[in-house]
Amino acid sequence: MGLNENTTPDLSTAPRDVVRRQYLASAAGDLDALRATLAPDVEWKEMAGFPLAGTYRTPEGVTSAVMEKLGADWSGWTAHDDSYIVDGEHVVVLARYTATHRATGKPLDVRVAHAFVVRGGLIVRFEQFVDTALVREAMA
Repeated sequence: MGLNENTTPDLSTAPRDVVRRQYLASAAGDLDALRATLAPDVEWKEMAGFPLAGTYRTPEGVTSAVMEKLGADWSGWTAHDDSYIVDGEHVVVLARYTATHRATGKPLDVRVAHAFVVRGGLIVRFEQFVDTALVREAMA
């Protein structure tokens, strides 16, 4: 079910709404708002094979090591969230990354899945699943 005009994720601590706020902040390039969705001890995993593969901790660590680097290497990097599966504190989002690699000029359009755990109104864990070959192809 998508977000509609009558649903505001702004104040809710419901796991789905917290995750949605993270996507909205990311799309707007608002790293302060994005950090506000992350727990101080967040564990953020970028998939093996992805250019930024690894595990990042702290809201500042996530935004500086992931979001800022994606913004530097890719023009228009956006994660388009479209389907949410929620089971308590677990939220899985089916999405799509779109961007253009700055060095190669090649476009990227790839499906992804993101798994989140939200506790106390904050994201405590994130894990990315993506076809890393398609990402690397756009970079080559």
